[in-house]
Amino acid sequence: MANSLIIKTLNSIKRNPKFLTTFSSQSQIHTRLFTSIASAQEPQSEDPSSSTFTFSSDGKTQKNDNNSSIYVKAPSSNSQTTSSSSSVTMPMSFMTGSIVGKRFYKEVKVRESEDGVGWSVMLDYRTLKTPSKRPLKLPTLPLAKAVAAEWEYQETDGIRPFSMPLMKLACTALERVPLTRPKVIEHLMKKFNQDLVFCRAPEDNILTRGVHERQVEKIDPLLDWVESEFGFKPVVYSSFYGGKQEDGLIKAIENLLKKTDDCELAAIDAMASAAHSLIIAIGICRGKLQIEDAIELIRLEEDLQVDKWGLVEGGHDLDIADLKVQISSAAVFLGLSRRI
Repeated sequence: MANSLIIKTLNSIKRNPKFLTTFSSQSQIHTRLFTSIASAQEPQSEDPSSSTFTFSSDGKTQKNDNNSSIYVKAPSSNSQTTSSSSSVTMPMSFMTGSIVGKRFYKEVKVRESEDGVGWSVMLDYRTLKTPSKRPLKLPTLPLAKAVAAEWEYQETDGIRPFSMPLMKLACTALERVPLTRPKVIEHLMKKFNQDLVFCRAPEDNILTRGVHERQVEKIDPLLDWVESEFGFKPVVYSSFYGGKQEDGLIKAIENLLKKTDDCELAAIDAMASAAHSLIIAIGICRGKLQIEDAIELIRLEEDLQVDKWGLVEGGHDLDIADLKVQISSAAVFLGLSRRI
């Protein structure tokens, strides 16, 4: 399901190659990507005892510690809230990929948040919340429609978080990044000197000469872009332990990360983790690399090995599919989260 959703979105992006370029998105692009319902009215429930359905991991009505359980929590008799404030809270297991329960809703809609800041996803008349029970307020309507589409595609026998990459990224951007921003940046910069694009296969070895030539052909243009963009020429090396980049380049990259918003940093972190390259992630963010180009660079050496020795079914093919989902979903999330 995640693959089909990503493929549909990528087809729209291909028709608009500048979609991911900073501040170059157009509203017409956004409105063509998803056509989910953009507003919803909350019906009033006549039975207050059934007004709140909650996914949670801390409910007192649970008989075990399985945080994937679903239970119905009736509002307190002392509560001043009405049935219109009902909501759906996702459990923490949603972030880890476990199946969290059967589909309990019939209709998925999108509406503007009650405070007018952001957009909410509605499962029937229930407002979707994050695992820590905060309102899932998405910054743009296109992103809210995309997340709603992921919920709409869920089967009746179970809700599968691994088929909802945009929802996972949204929870990361809204919950984890604001609380751990310095640590996220520190983690990215800690691995910067070992970036994939800085590692060069030895030229004087017959076994790696082909890889070296392909790296020069495909990666050097990206390194030239880094030099023109940040004013410092990257250093390439042939050691597994990495090399030391110029302090000026390190500082420039760190400053760029500090200026990102939460959605941008979440997307960059996800792409850098999948690509083993912060430079490739920034290249996608800045519009230098298209998704297909980025995947080609990430898999450059492995694809050469596959061409030489053959593809292992159930291994290489699954790795390729997983990489495409991770990079594509983060790139799509990045593009849809940008306000016009």
